[in-house]
Amino acid sequence: MAKQRQIIQIQEKVPLAKGIPLSIQHTFAMFSASVLVPYILGISPSIALLMNGIGTLIFIFVTKGKAPAYLGSSFAFISPALLVISQPGLGYRYALGGFVVTGLLMCCVALLIKFVGTSWIDAVLPPAAMGPVVALIGLELAGSAAQTAGILDDTGAMAHDLDPKVVIVFLVTLLLAVFGGVLYRGFASAIAILISIIAGYVLALVFGLVDFSSLSSASVFELPAFQSPKFNIQAILIIIPATLVVVSEHIGHQVVTSEVVGKDLLKDPGLHRSMFADGFSTALSGFCGSCPTTTYGENIGVMAITKVYSVWVIGGAAVFSICLSFIGKASALIQTIPGPVMGGVSFLLYGMIGASGIRLMVDSRIDYSKARNLALTSVVFVVGLSGIAINLGDVQLKGMSLAAVVGMLLGLVMYLLDKYRLTNEYEDSDNNDEVLKSFSSSR
Repeated sequence: MAKQRQIIQIQEKVPLAKGIPLSIQHTFAMFSASVLVPYILGISPSIALLMNGIGTLIFIFVTKGKAPAYLGSSFAFISPALLVISQPGLGYRYALGGFVVTGLLMCCVALLIKFVGTSWIDAVLPPAAMGPVVALIGLELAGSAAQTAGILDDTGAMAHDLDPKVVIVFLVTLLLAVFGGVLYRGFASAIAILISIIAGYVLALVFGLVDFSSLSSASVFELPAFQSPKFNIQAILIIIPATLVVVSEHIGHQVVTSEVVGKDLLKDPGLHRSMFADGFSTALSGFCGSCPTTTYGENIGVMAITKVYSVWVIGGAAVFSICLSFIGKASALIQTIPGPVMGGVSFLLYGMIGASGIRLMVDSRIDYSKARNLALTSVVFVVGLSGIAINLGDVQLKGMSLAAVVGMLLGLVMYLLDKYRLTNEYEDSDNNDEVLKSFSSSR
Protein backbone atom coordinates (compact mmCIF):
# COMPACT_ATOMS: atom_id res chain seq x y z
CA MET A 1 0.00 0.00 0.00
CA ALA A 2 1.35 3.43 -0.99
CA LYS A 3 2.30 5.66 1.88
CA GLN A 4 0.01 8.67 2.20
CA ARG A 5 1.76 11.92 1.37
CA GLN A 6 2.50 14.14 4.35
CA ILE A 7 0.42 17.31 4.57
CA ILE A 8 2.25 20.57 5.23
CA GLN A 9 -0.23 22.71 7.15
CA ILE A 10 -1.10 26.37 6.55
CA GLN A 11 1.16 27.99 9.14
CA GLU A 12 3.86 25.32 9.11
CA LYS A 13 7.36 26.55 8.31
CA VAL A 14 9.28 24.68 5.63
CA PRO A 15 13.09 24.29 5.63
CA LEU A 16 14.71 26.68 3.14
CA ALA A 17 16.11 23.90 0.97
CA LYS A 18 12.61 22.55 0.43
CA GLY A 19 10.77 25.86 0.57
CA ILE A 20 12.61 27.45 -2.37
CA PRO A 21 11.61 24.86 -5.02
CA LEU A 22 8.10 24.71 -3.57
CA SER A 23 7.78 28.49 -3.94
CA ILE A 24 9.26 28.43 -7.45
CA GLN A 25 6.63 25.84 -8.34
CA HIS A 26 3.88 28.30 -7.37
CA THR A 27 5.61 31.09 -9.29
CA PHE A 28 5.68 29.00 -12.47
CA ALA A 29 2.03 28.00 -12.02
CA MET A 30 0.76 31.59 -11.93
CA PHE A 31 3.30 33.22 -14.22
CA SER A 32 1.91 32.77 -17.74
CA ALA A 33 -1.65 33.80 -16.87
CA SER A 34 -0.58 36.66 -14.64
CA VAL A 35 1.73 38.12 -17.29
CA LEU A 36 -0.85 37.68 -20.07
CA VAL A 37 -3.23 40.28 -18.57
CA PRO A 38 -0.79 43.23 -18.61
CA TYR A 39 0.38 42.13 -22.06
CA ILE A 40 -3.20 42.39 -23.37
CA LEU A 41 -3.72 45.74 -21.65
CA GLY A 42 -0.50 47.12 -23.13
CA ILE A 43 1.44 47.72 -19.91
CA SER A 44 4.71 46.32 -18.62
CA PRO A 45 4.42 42.84 -17.04
CA SER A 46 7.03 43.88 -14.47
CA ILE A 47 4.64 46.20 -12.63
CA ALA A 48 2.04 43.41 -12.50
CA LEU A 49 4.58 40.94 -11.08
CA LEU A 50 5.60 43.52 -8.46
CA MET A 51 2.05 44.30 -7.34
CA ASN A 52 0.99 40.65 -7.44
CA GLY A 53 3.81 39.81 -5.05
CA ILE A 54 3.07 42.76 -2.77
CA GLY A 55 -0.67 42.00 -2.89
CA THR A 56 -0.05 38.38 -1.90
CA LEU A 57 2.05 39.44 1.10
CA ILE A 58 -0.69 41.90 2.11
CA PHE A 59 -3.25 39.10 1.83
CA ILE A 60 -1.19 36.83 4.08
CA PHE A 61 -0.75 39.65 6.63
CA VAL A 62 -4.43 40.69 6.70
CA THR A 63 -5.61 37.08 7.02
CA LYS A 64 -3.12 36.51 9.87
CA GLY A 65 -1.33 33.81 7.90
CA LYS A 66 -4.40 31.54 8.09
CA ALA A 67 -5.50 31.56 4.42
CA PRO A 68 -3.09 30.37 1.72
CA ALA A 69 -3.74 32.22 -1.53
CA TYR A 70 -1.72 33.77 -4.32
CA LEU A 71 -3.02 37.00 -5.87
CA GLY A 72 -2.45 37.20 -9.61
CA SER A 73 -3.68 39.45 -12.42
CA SER A 74 -7.47 39.35 -12.84
CA PHE A 75 -8.99 38.55 -16.24
CA ALA A 76 -12.39 39.98 -15.24
CA PHE A 77 -11.31 43.53 -16.03
CA ILE A 78 -9.80 43.00 -19.48
CA SER A 79 -12.92 43.84 -21.54
CA PRO A 80 -14.02 46.95 -19.59
CA ALA A 81 -10.42 48.20 -19.35
CA LEU A 82 -9.91 47.87 -23.12
CA LEU A 83 -13.18 49.74 -23.65
CA VAL A 84 -12.01 52.59 -21.42
CA ILE A 85 -8.68 52.72 -23.26
CA SER A 86 -10.51 52.97 -26.59
CA GLN A 87 -12.70 55.90 -25.51
CA PRO A 88 -11.74 59.34 -26.94
CA GLY A 89 -10.01 61.44 -24.32
CA LEU A 90 -9.51 58.50 -21.99
CA GLY A 91 -6.72 55.95 -21.63
CA TYR A 92 -5.25 53.35 -19.32
CA ARG A 93 -4.75 55.83 -16.47
CA TYR A 94 -8.54 56.32 -16.36
CA ALA A 95 -8.99 52.55 -16.22
CA LEU A 96 -6.68 52.62 -13.21
CA GLY A 97 -9.12 55.00 -11.51
CA GLY A 98 -11.86 52.43 -12.07
CA PHE A 99 -9.63 49.71 -10.58
CA VAL A 100 -9.12 51.80 -7.45
CA VAL A 101 -12.86 52.34 -7.01
CA THR A 102 -13.57 48.63 -7.55
CA GLY A 103 -10.99 47.69 -4.92
CA LEU A 104 -12.52 50.12 -2.43
CA LEU A 105 -15.99 48.68 -3.16
CA MET A 106 -14.66 45.21 -2.35
CA CYS A 107 -13.35 46.60 0.95
CA CYS A 108 -16.85 47.96 1.66
CA VAL A 109 -18.34 44.53 0.92
CA ALA A 110 -15.80 43.06 3.35
CA LEU A 111 -16.89 45.48 6.09
CA LEU A 112 -20.53 44.57 5.44
CA ILE A 113 -19.68 40.88 5.76
CA LYS A 114 -17.89 41.59 9.05
CA PHE A 115 -21.09 42.99 10.56
CA VAL A 116 -23.69 40.63 9.03
CA GLY A 117 -21.54 37.48 9.11
CA THR A 118 -21.44 34.66 6.56
CA SER A 119 -24.60 32.76 7.49
CA TRP A 120 -26.30 34.33 4.46
CA ILE A 121 -24.00 32.28 2.20
CA ASP A 122 -25.71 29.04 3.28
CA ALA A 123 -29.06 30.64 2.50
CA VAL A 124 -28.29 32.08 -0.94
CA LEU A 125 -25.69 29.49 -1.94
CA PRO A 126 -26.57 26.14 -0.31
CA PRO A 127 -24.21 23.20 -1.00
CA ALA A 128 -26.37 22.06 -3.94
CA ALA A 129 -25.54 25.38 -5.66
CA MET A 130 -22.10 26.10 -4.20
CA GLY A 131 -20.69 22.70 -5.20
CA PRO A 132 -21.29 23.15 -8.95
CA VAL A 133 -20.19 26.81 -8.79
CA VAL A 134 -16.85 25.70 -7.33
CA ALA A 135 -16.56 22.90 -9.90
CA LEU A 136 -17.20 25.41 -12.70
CA ILE A 137 -14.16 27.44 -11.62
CA GLY A 138 -12.01 24.63 -12.93
CA LEU A 139 -14.26 23.22 -15.65
CA GLU A 140 -14.69 26.46 -17.57
CA LEU A 141 -10.90 26.84 -17.69
CA ALA A 142 -10.43 23.44 -19.35
CA GLY A 143 -10.76 24.97 -22.82
CA SER A 144 -8.18 27.66 -22.07
CA ALA A 145 -5.71 24.98 -20.95
CA ALA A 146 -6.16 23.22 -24.30
CA GLN A 147 -5.73 26.53 -26.14
CA THR A 148 -2.58 27.31 -24.19
CA ALA A 149 -1.23 23.90 -25.17
CA GLY A 150 -2.01 24.55 -28.84
CA ILE A 151 -4.44 21.62 -29.04
CA LEU A 152 -7.38 23.99 -29.68
CA ASP A 153 -7.29 27.22 -31.67
CA ASP A 154 -8.60 30.60 -30.49
CA THR A 155 -12.16 29.68 -31.53
CA GLY A 156 -12.15 26.53 -29.40
CA ALA A 157 -11.97 24.16 -32.39
CA MET A 158 -9.27 21.55 -32.89
CA ALA A 159 -6.14 23.21 -34.26
CA HIS A 160 -5.41 22.52 -37.95
CA ASP A 161 -2.08 20.96 -38.90
CA LEU A 162 -1.33 20.09 -35.30
CA ASP A 163 2.41 19.50 -34.84
CA PRO A 164 3.05 16.01 -33.38
CA LYS A 165 5.91 17.49 -31.37
CA VAL A 166 3.45 19.80 -29.61
CA VAL A 167 1.22 16.86 -28.73
CA ILE A 168 4.18 14.83 -27.43
CA VAL A 169 5.44 17.65 -25.19
CA PHE A 170 1.91 18.26 -23.94
CA LEU A 171 1.30 14.59 -23.10
CA VAL A 172 4.71 14.04 -21.49
CA THR A 173 4.24 17.10 -19.26
CA LEU A 174 0.70 16.10 -18.31
CA LEU A 175 1.55 12.46 -17.61
CA LEU A 176 4.59 13.37 -15.51
CA ALA A 177 2.41 15.72 -13.45
CA VAL A 178 -0.31 13.07 -13.05
CA PHE A 179 1.83 10.05 -12.25
CA GLY A 180 4.58 11.99 -10.52
CA GLY A 181 2.28 12.88 -7.64
CA VAL A 182 1.37 9.20 -7.31
CA LEU A 183 4.69 7.45 -7.91
CA TYR A 184 7.28 9.89 -6.54
CA ARG A 185 8.39 9.46 -2.96
CA GLY A 186 9.39 11.98 -0.32
CA PHE A 187 10.03 15.56 -1.33
CA ALA A 188 9.87 14.75 -5.06
CA SER A 189 6.13 14.11 -4.75
CA ALA A 190 5.64 17.64 -3.39
CA ILE A 191 7.36 19.24 -6.39
CA ALA A 192 5.82 16.98 -9.03
CA ILE A 193 4.47 20.02 -10.91
CA LEU A 194 7.89 21.69 -11.00
CA ILE A 195 9.54 18.45 -12.18
CA SER A 196 6.98 18.06 -14.98
CA ILE A 197 7.54 21.66 -16.11
CA ILE A 198 11.32 21.22 -16.20
CA ALA A 199 11.08 17.87 -18.02
CA GLY A 200 8.57 19.29 -20.51
CA TYR A 201 10.79 22.31 -21.10
CA VAL A 202 13.86 20.14 -21.79
CA LEU A 203 11.85 18.02 -24.24
CA ALA A 204 10.56 21.19 -25.94
CA LEU A 205 14.18 22.35 -26.27
CA VAL A 206 15.10 19.09 -27.98
CA PHE A 207 12.17 19.51 -30.40
CA GLY A 208 13.05 23.14 -31.10
CA LEU A 209 9.81 24.56 -29.66
CA VAL A 210 11.42 27.16 -27.38
CA ASP A 211 11.63 30.75 -28.62
CA PHE A 212 14.47 32.75 -27.02
CA SER A 213 13.80 36.02 -28.87
CA SER A 214 12.29 37.71 -25.81
CA LEU A 215 15.30 36.69 -23.71
CA SER A 216 17.85 38.32 -26.01
CA SER A 217 16.00 41.64 -26.06
CA ALA A 218 15.36 41.79 -22.30
CA SER A 219 17.57 43.89 -20.04
CA VAL A 220 19.29 42.37 -17.02
CA PHE A 221 17.74 44.82 -14.58
CA GLU A 222 14.67 46.98 -15.12
CA LEU A 223 12.47 49.18 -12.97
CA PRO A 224 8.71 48.57 -13.06
CA ALA A 225 6.83 51.31 -14.92
CA PHE A 226 4.60 53.09 -12.38
CA GLN A 227 1.58 55.16 -13.42
CA SER A 228 -0.82 57.24 -11.36
CA PRO A 229 -4.59 56.84 -11.80
CA LYS A 230 -6.99 59.42 -13.17
CA PHE A 231 -10.64 59.44 -12.20
CA ASN A 232 -13.52 59.90 -14.62
CA ILE A 233 -17.14 58.99 -13.91
CA GLN A 234 -17.62 57.45 -17.37
CA ALA A 235 -14.57 55.20 -16.95
CA ILE A 236 -15.58 54.26 -13.40
CA LEU A 237 -19.11 53.28 -14.49
CA ILE A 238 -17.62 51.05 -17.20
CA ILE A 239 -15.30 49.28 -14.74
CA ILE A 240 -17.59 48.97 -11.69
CA PRO A 241 -19.83 46.06 -12.89
CA ALA A 242 -16.77 43.79 -12.85
CA THR A 243 -16.93 44.05 -9.05
CA LEU A 244 -19.78 41.52 -9.05
CA VAL A 245 -17.61 39.09 -10.99
CA VAL A 246 -14.59 39.30 -8.68
CA VAL A 247 -16.68 39.18 -5.49
CA SER A 248 -18.41 35.95 -6.58
CA GLU A 249 -15.07 34.61 -7.82
CA HIS A 250 -13.43 35.39 -4.48
CA ILE A 251 -16.14 33.59 -2.49
CA GLY A 252 -15.88 30.57 -4.79
CA HIS A 253 -12.10 30.44 -4.47
CA GLN A 254 -12.25 30.67 -0.68
CA VAL A 255 -14.77 27.84 -0.58
CA VAL A 256 -12.69 25.59 -2.81
CA THR A 257 -9.52 26.42 -0.85
CA SER A 258 -11.39 25.51 2.35
CA GLU A 259 -12.20 22.14 0.80
CA VAL A 260 -8.59 21.61 -0.24
CA VAL A 261 -7.00 22.49 3.12
CA GLY A 262 -9.78 20.99 5.23
CA LYS A 263 -10.57 24.17 7.18
CA ASP A 264 -13.46 26.64 6.94
CA LEU A 265 -11.63 29.78 5.84
CA LEU A 266 -14.91 31.69 5.61
CA LYS A 267 -15.03 31.59 9.42
CA ASP A 268 -11.35 31.64 10.32
CA PRO A 269 -9.69 33.97 9.40
CA GLY A 270 -13.05 35.08 7.97
CA LEU A 271 -14.40 36.01 4.56
CA HIS A 272 -14.32 39.68 5.56
CA ARG A 273 -10.54 39.54 6.01
CA SER A 274 -9.78 37.75 2.75
CA MET A 275 -12.23 39.95 0.81
CA PHE A 276 -10.73 43.12 2.32
CA ALA A 277 -7.21 41.99 1.47
CA ASP A 278 -8.22 41.20 -2.13
CA GLY A 279 -9.94 44.57 -2.49
CA PHE A 280 -7.10 46.50 -0.87
CA SER A 281 -4.60 44.80 -3.18
CA THR A 282 -6.71 45.73 -6.22
CA ALA A 283 -6.97 49.37 -5.10
CA LEU A 284 -3.24 49.57 -4.39
CA SER A 285 -2.46 48.05 -7.80
CA GLY A 286 -4.64 50.70 -9.40
CA PHE A 287 -2.80 53.46 -7.55
CA CYS A 288 0.57 52.12 -8.74
CA GLY A 289 -0.32 51.56 -12.42
CA SER A 290 -0.88 47.79 -12.42
CA CYS A 291 -3.93 45.63 -13.13
CA PRO A 292 -6.44 44.35 -10.54
CA THR A 293 -5.57 41.23 -8.56
CA THR A 294 -7.54 38.14 -7.64
CA THR A 295 -6.94 34.80 -5.93
CA TYR A 296 -5.55 32.35 -8.48
CA GLY A 297 -7.04 28.96 -9.32
CA GLU A 298 -3.71 27.71 -10.66
CA ASN A 299 -2.14 27.98 -7.23
CA ILE A 300 -5.15 26.38 -5.55
CA GLY A 301 -4.60 23.47 -7.92
CA VAL A 302 -0.94 23.24 -6.91
CA MET A 303 -1.95 23.00 -3.24
CA ALA A 304 -4.55 20.33 -4.02
CA ILE A 305 -1.98 18.17 -5.80
CA THR A 306 1.03 18.65 -3.52
CA LYS A 307 -0.81 18.92 -0.15
CA VAL A 308 1.55 21.77 0.72
CA TYR A 309 -0.63 24.55 2.17
CA SER A 310 2.03 26.61 3.92
CA VAL A 311 1.64 30.40 3.66
CA TRP A 312 5.42 30.54 4.02
CA VAL A 313 5.68 28.78 0.66
CA ILE A 314 3.07 31.12 -0.88
CA GLY A 315 4.92 34.08 0.61
CA GLY A 316 8.14 32.78 -0.91
CA ALA A 317 6.44 32.73 -4.32
CA ALA A 318 5.39 36.35 -3.74
CA VAL A 319 8.99 37.31 -2.97
CA PHE A 320 10.16 35.57 -6.15
CA SER A 321 7.54 37.50 -8.13
CA ILE A 322 8.79 40.79 -6.66
CA CYS A 323 12.39 39.88 -7.53
CA LEU A 324 11.40 38.90 -11.08
CA SER A 325 9.80 42.32 -11.58
CA PHE A 326 13.29 43.88 -11.31
CA ILE A 327 15.21 41.18 -13.24
CA GLY A 328 14.28 41.38 -16.90
CA LYS A 329 16.31 38.36 -18.00
CA ALA A 330 14.77 36.04 -15.39
CA SER A 331 11.24 37.16 -16.23
CA ALA A 332 11.90 36.72 -19.95
CA LEU A 333 13.37 33.24 -19.36
CA ILE A 334 10.16 32.07 -17.68
CA GLN A 335 8.20 33.52 -20.58
CA THR A 336 10.07 31.17 -22.92
CA ILE A 337 8.26 28.17 -21.39
CA PRO A 338 6.22 26.99 -24.40
CA GLY A 339 2.45 26.61 -24.43
CA PRO A 340 2.40 22.79 -24.58
CA VAL A 341 4.27 22.65 -21.26
CA MET A 342 2.04 25.12 -19.39
CA GLY A 343 -1.05 23.65 -21.06
CA GLY A 344 -0.14 20.16 -19.88
CA VAL A 345 0.26 21.35 -16.29
CA SER A 346 -2.91 23.46 -16.44
CA PHE A 347 -4.93 20.45 -17.58
CA LEU A 348 -4.30 18.81 -14.23
CA LEU A 349 -4.50 21.97 -12.10
CA TYR A 350 -7.88 23.03 -13.46
CA GLY A 351 -9.21 19.49 -13.22
CA MET A 352 -8.27 19.38 -9.54
CA ILE A 353 -10.35 22.51 -8.92
CA GLY A 354 -13.32 20.95 -10.69
CA ALA A 355 -12.91 17.81 -8.60
CA SER A 356 -12.90 19.94 -5.43
CA GLY A 357 -16.41 21.14 -6.28
CA ILE A 358 -17.58 17.55 -6.65
CA ARG A 359 -15.87 16.72 -3.35
CA LEU A 360 -17.80 19.57 -1.70
CA MET A 361 -21.09 18.05 -2.88
CA VAL A 362 -20.07 14.61 -1.66
CA ASP A 363 -18.85 15.85 1.74
CA SER A 364 -22.06 17.87 2.22
CA ARG A 365 -24.10 14.68 1.69
CA ILE A 366 -26.64 16.48 -0.48
CA ASP A 367 -29.91 14.58 -0.74
CA TYR A 368 -30.66 14.52 -4.48
CA SER A 369 -33.94 12.73 -3.90
CA LYS A 370 -35.22 16.23 -3.05
CA ALA A 371 -36.33 18.10 -6.18
CA ARG A 372 -34.98 21.47 -4.95
CA ASN A 373 -31.41 20.17 -4.64
CA LEU A 374 -31.51 18.42 -8.00
CA ALA A 375 -32.90 21.55 -9.67
CA LEU A 376 -30.29 23.84 -8.10
CA THR A 377 -27.34 21.73 -9.16
CA SER A 378 -28.76 21.12 -12.64
CA VAL A 379 -29.49 24.78 -13.42
CA VAL A 380 -26.14 26.03 -12.10
CA PHE A 381 -24.20 23.50 -14.18
CA VAL A 382 -26.19 24.19 -17.36
CA VAL A 383 -25.93 27.98 -17.00
CA GLY A 384 -22.19 27.74 -16.39
CA LEU A 385 -21.42 25.36 -19.25
CA SER A 386 -23.97 26.46 -21.87
CA GLY A 387 -22.06 29.57 -22.96
CA ILE A 388 -24.98 31.94 -22.40
CA ALA A 389 -24.07 35.43 -21.22
CA ILE A 390 -25.67 38.57 -19.81
CA ASN A 391 -24.21 42.04 -20.36
CA LEU A 392 -24.15 44.47 -17.46
CA GLY A 393 -23.13 47.67 -19.17
CA ASP A 394 -19.82 46.79 -20.75
CA VAL A 395 -19.09 43.79 -18.53
CA GLN A 396 -20.22 40.35 -19.60
CA LEU A 397 -21.39 37.80 -17.05
CA LYS A 398 -20.95 34.22 -18.21
CA GLY A 399 -19.60 30.89 -17.07
CA MET A 400 -18.91 30.58 -13.36
CA SER A 401 -19.78 34.22 -12.62
CA LEU A 402 -23.24 34.03 -14.20
CA ALA A 403 -23.82 30.58 -12.68
CA ALA A 404 -22.98 31.99 -9.22
CA VAL A 405 -25.47 34.84 -9.63
CA VAL A 406 -28.19 32.48 -10.89
CA GLY A 407 -27.40 30.04 -8.08
CA MET A 408 -27.69 32.84 -5.51
CA LEU A 409 -31.05 34.00 -6.87
CA LEU A 410 -32.47 30.46 -7.03
CA GLY A 411 -31.07 29.60 -3.62
CA LEU A 412 -32.61 32.73 -2.09
CA VAL A 413 -36.01 32.08 -3.70
CA MET A 414 -36.04 28.49 -2.47
CA TYR A 415 -34.94 29.60 0.99
CA LEU A 416 -37.84 32.08 1.16
CA LEU A 417 -40.29 29.44 -0.11
CA ASP A 418 -39.03 27.00 2.53
CA LYS A 419 -39.38 29.66 5.20
CA TYR A 420 -42.91 30.51 4.03
CA ARG A 421 -43.85 26.83 4.08
CA LEU A 422 -42.29 26.45 7.53
CA THR A 423 -44.32 29.37 8.90
CA ASN A 424 -47.59 27.94 7.65
CA GLU A 425 -46.83 24.40 8.82
CA TYR A 426 -45.55 25.67 12.18
CA GLU A 427 -48.81 27.52 12.81
CA ASP A 428 -50.96 24.55 11.78
CA SER A 429 -48.93 21.76 13.40
CA ASP A 430 -49.25 20.21 16.82
CA ASN A 431 -45.66 18.95 16.62
CA ASN A 432 -43.53 22.04 15.99
CA ASP A 433 -40.23 20.25 16.70
CA GLU A 434 -40.90 17.88 13.81
CA VAL A 435 -41.59 20.83 11.48
CA LEU A 436 -38.29 22.50 12.40
CA LYS A 437 -36.43 19.23 11.88
CA SER A 438 -38.02 18.86 8.44
CA PHE A 439 -36.99 22.41 7.44
CA SER A 440 -33.42 21.81 8.58
CA SER A 441 -33.12 18.60 6.55
CA SER A 442 -34.47 20.34 3.44
CA ARG A 443 -31.50 22.69 3.44
